[in-house]
Amino acid sequence: MYRNGHVEQRAAGAAAALALLLLAAPAAAAPVVAERMMIATADGRASEAGLAMLERGGSAVDAAIAAQAVLGLVEPQSSGLGGGAFLLHHDTATGRLTTLDGREAAPAAAGPDLFLGPDGKPLAFRAAQVGGRSVGVPGTPRLLAEAHRRFGRLPWAELFEPAIRLAEEGFLVSPRLARAIALAAPDGLARQPAARGPFLDAEGRPPTAGARLVNPAYAATLRALASGGAEAFYTGPIAADIVAAVREGLGNPGAMTLDDLARYRVVERPPVCIAYHGREVCGMGPPSSGGLAVAQILGLLEPFELAARGPSLGALHLLLEASRLAFADRDRFVADPDFAPVPAEGMLDPGYLAGRRALIRAEASLGRAAAGDPPRRRGALPGTGTTGPEHGTSHLVVVDARGDAVSMTTTIEASMGSRLVVRGFLLNNELTDFAFVPEEGGRPVANRVEGGKRPRSSMAPTIVREDGRPVLLLGSPGGSRIIGYVAKTLIAALDWGMDPQAAIELPHALNRNGPSELETGGFWTAFVEPLAARGHEVRLLELDSGLQAIAPAPGRLLGGADPRREGVALGR
Repeated sequence: MYRNGHVEQRAAGAAAALALLLLAAPAAAAPVVAERMMIATADGRASEAGLAMLERGGSAVDAAIAAQAVLGLVEPQSSGLGGGAFLLHHDTATGRLTTLDGREAAPAAAGPDLFLGPDGKPLAFRAAQVGGRSVGVPGTPRLLAEAHRRFGRLPWAELFEPAIRLAEEGFLVSPRLARAIALAAPDGLARQPAARGPFLDAEGRPPTAGARLVNPAYAATLRALASGGAEAFYTGPIAADIVAAVREGLGNPGAMTLDDLARYRVVERPPVCIAYHGREVCGMGPPSSGGLAVAQILGLLEPFELAARGPSLGALHLLLEASRLAFADRDRFVADPDFAPVPAEGMLDPGYLAGRRALIRAEASLGRAAAGDPPRRRGALPGTGTTGPEHGTSHLVVVDARGDAVSMTTTIEASMGSRLVVRGFLLNNELTDFAFVPEEGGRPVANRVEGGKRPRSSMAPTIVREDGRPVLLLGSPGGSRIIGYVAKTLIAALDWGMDPQAAIELPHALNRNGPSELETGGFWTAFVEPLAARGHEVRLLELDSGLQAIAPAPGRLLGGADPRREGVALGR
């Protein structure tokens, strides 16, 4: 477990600043309150499926599996069987935190030149995304099966019943799904007969919001999984259809084989944890950069006592500057640890963080930050390069009646993934999270494509614990902005005392070692000119997070879901 040991007591004094903020900002919705169990997902139908499993005596993992099966149907643009996920699990009986890596992997035949054109230059993102070239070996089905083997209580087959019923009887298309299908239809989706029915009508037209869709092909796939386990996905007819779709690939073929699917395995990784004002904030380790970057941000900020500062200009400046430093290290050092040395412990070393913290100036921005030189670094490779946008992601959190907890971020990468449809579900375009340019200065880039390697991610499923028990679970979609969304929400909850719903709704402010990005219409916009005076390049943007959060406390659970998307928290 990677961690630092720096703990300081929280300062008092945030109440006055928080009161001023609440007077200036629109009131957040009330959090959902429950006594024994709760789930929050990106769609109410998925939350209902998960809650049904909890009410039957199922575990948090059982509920997560049922919810994910429904999300793959009603929110297929974001996650599903053709993608990957990271899962954190807290076991109340043992106090153990388990982190499982179900990230997609590059086919064995993929090489560093995967995203280079005939001229040796990197492909445009769309040219790389659409078709088989971008598809990684899916990890979600094996992840769900492995989590169930360890932590499930209900029969495996029972968990798929709500999704099968919805797929066969039909469901109402949400506005978000309708938009996603309409955008993807002319961009590869409409060229596939397999998309007719699950996503398009017989003439290739996308559905409108409120239309009813049925997806019998997806129901049949789930029935195969229910009866045959994950092996039914990774071997046999489903696997053969995946390989055929990838290798045909809408004129942009990939190199996946049946062996690639059969050999895929879930990996248990060490959690990344850091002490923050008496609590332990834990996330996913590499190949995700999310846990490390969030931990670095918090470690850099802890001595500044944001609780006493409240949500002020000074606090905002510090958050943005700490984020710059964390992203500089993220971009330099983080990749798949099975292929490149990642100095995770050194990046959270208290002495190293103190040195990096000294670079933060109270009244002036650093501008673009350089990566540091963390201790215990063993031959780290050059910078990991830039990757394309990521929007096809979802997050869910669950607490069951025993107090066991799950925080899982799940993805197919861009909205509607690679556009390839197999048996009612979409395949990911996750390989575009690799660096397109494989070398810098004649040396290989850490996050370059290699056969069997998992691309760097920004997903940041998080569990915060105090005295060994969970006090906050959260995560978000949003590509590399996930890190900023999660860090802001943690600070709002842990430093400024906001409930989960209020912390989620707090306007976003983040920095990815470039412009400082503020959510359009939020109260932070009052600080645009003061930030500019400190040297920030400020951009006002629509920041489309999809946070879900649960705050367990003795005798009750508080839940929140992001109104920027279609999330719902439910409990009993």
